[in-house]
Amino acid sequence: MATMRADEGQLFGAAADGGDSCRSLLRLRLDQWTEGKLRSWQGLEQQPVNHPEVKQTGFQVGPHAYLGFGPLDGRGGTKLAGKRTAIAAGDFTVLRMALDGQRNAGLAEREAPRLATALVLMNHYGTLGGRSRNGWGSFSLVPADDATPIIDAALDPSLVRPWREALALDWPHAIGRDASGPLIWQTEACQDWKTVMRHLAEIKIGLRTLFKFTTGKGARQPESRHWLSYPVTNHSVSSWGNARLPNSLRFKVRPCADGKLRGLIFHVPCLPPDTATARFRPDRAAIEDVWQRVHTFLDQQPATTLTRTSV
Repeated sequence: MATMRADEGQLFGAAADGGDSCRSLLRLRLDQWTEGKLRSWQGLEQQPVNHPEVKQTGFQVGPHAYLGFGPLDGRGGTKLAGKRTAIAAGDFTVLRMALDGQRNAGLAEREAPRLATALVLMNHYGTLGGRSRNGWGSFSLVPADDATPIIDAALDPSLVRPWREALALDWPHAIGRDASGPLIWQTEACQDWKTVMRHLAEIKIGLRTLFKFTTGKGARQPESRHWLSYPVTNHSVSSWGNARLPNSLRFKVRPCADGKLRGLIFHVPCLPPDTATARFRPDRAAIEDVWQRVHTFLDQQPATTLTRTSV
């Protein structure tokens, strides 16, 4: 961790009390910083999906509201919460990046391949903003000139790790793999993002409801579903309090070459932390069982066809 922080300081700059302060080697410029112009969700969410646990709405939920709870308000029809705005599909801006080779040529040469890898990961798996783990804020990178499109490069094998081994660390650092390959699934190609998000909502509802609760608020011990993500509405764990456990299964909407779109599901496994501020006391055997069941569900997922992909 100390080495990573030192490398981070050299690349992005550091303000230190001692003599280790330095300017950033990386320069970034974004063409525009305008707010999103989408101010209404009227007409975007067309049909609800089934949710076997939501009795009060006739077991129906809006897929966009389900995946976007918080930024989206599902009460009385899906709408943007409060005075929020969103970036509309198809919006774009230009990001420029440069390494200051004149200041430190050796360091710039060392960091260039790492930045190239970061761009590949951003293009294949990157999302931004509220509920980005659920696929919102998906983006793709397009070279602004005739330079070699490194953003389409294959996934570096060093960034894929057997998923059980990845549980040795409590922070996301690699995409998991099993005997069948990387834990990356994709939906069939869809005509628009609304259809993709509907499929992803159906999949998430399906994998979450694999695990049935036997307790309600203030459970003395976590149940299997708590290990997916926490908190869970009406199903708290007394010893966890207000701690937050993000889901390590992530979604993205990705464009196809023919202009259609696919949903991407990928697992970045890591062990829940056990720190002074997040005392999850992870049960390794229980966590492995949960994620094995999730992987099996995705391999056999009946609601919409999923296939494994290597990138």
